[in-house]
Amino acid sequence: MEILAFGVQADERPLIERAFRGHHEVRCLDVFLTEDTAPIAAGHEIVSTSVNADLGAPVLATLASGGTRMVAQRSTGFNNIDLGVAERLGITVARVSSYSPYAVAEFAWALALAVNRRVVRASTRTRDFDFRLDGLMGRDLNGRTAGVLGTGRIGEAFARIAHGFGMRLLGWDVAENSVCRQLGMAYVPKEQLLAESDLVTLHVPLMPETRHLIDADALKTMKDDAILVNSSRGGLVDTAALVRELRAGRFTGVGLDVYEAEAGLFFLDKSLQPVEDDTLARLVPFPNVLVTSHQAYYTEDAVGQIVDTTVRNVLDYTAGRRSENVLVPRS
Repeated sequence: MEILAFGVQADERPLIERAFRGHHEVRCLDVFLTEDTAPIAAGHEIVSTSVNADLGAPVLATLASGGTRMVAQRSTGFNNIDLGVAERLGITVARVSSYSPYAVAEFAWALALAVNRRVVRASTRTRDFDFRLDGLMGRDLNGRTAGVLGTGRIGEAFARIAHGFGMRLLGWDVAENSVCRQLGMAYVPKEQLLAESDLVTLHVPLMPETRHLIDADALKTMKDDAILVNSSRGGLVDTAALVRELRAGRFTGVGLDVYEAEAGLFFLDKSLQPVEDDTLARLVPFPNVLVTSHQAYYTEDAVGQIVDTTVRNVLDYTAGRRSENVLVPRS
């Protein structure tokens, strides 16, 4: 059987081809799954997709009409998939329920440190042989407060690093993490966490109840000189509200690896095209903002685990097995 994999990055391709070797043939495409590209999948029982694939009702209907019966998504998030429609069409859906939490946690810290110490601005200056320090002053993180929204495996890994910096830890989640407790984390209401934290980081899934978790009111609750980091899902932050606060001169730094309207933008080269997203166009130029293109997960370790789990999901499907990764079971 040939598996059709959409949205495969150049670095990812050899890992996918090696993982499937000896099991199934795999055809890797660099294009993402959309309404326009969905017809390519005709005749393929199994397709694999990336986190920015469009798996809404029209795309799923096209896949089903072409004979697709299984979607193996190469990500933990699945807010891009209409699971109800998939079930109605008889399409099995599986995801990668977990992979290296360190990849995302470490990158979140890279964003936090970069905006705190003005690393991007400093690098740009030195490329022009401008070695002044004006405007590059940061702050010690030791002794300051880190607020972790979402204390699962990634939030815990972030908290461990924060503990190493000597930071006070505040947490917010539906369930407490005993390891975070042992690190000295105090669980508090979200409003208290936002009001007291010097660094706020997001590690929660995107669901209807968490959409715009950081909205206009939440942003106003935060300290004027706080740092905000989001390496989870773009929809957790009301970006338009964030831009308004940045225009008012607030926040030491903002590090975003995700953006709520990133589909159709991230993972693509748009450098020669006019910027059509007005919100993103206003956000990126702020000197205290660093936006990266959803790369927090992108390490050899994490991607290797994602690919291996995807292969196992495909093998489970063909063998009629069901695992914790299945979102819509085989009918």
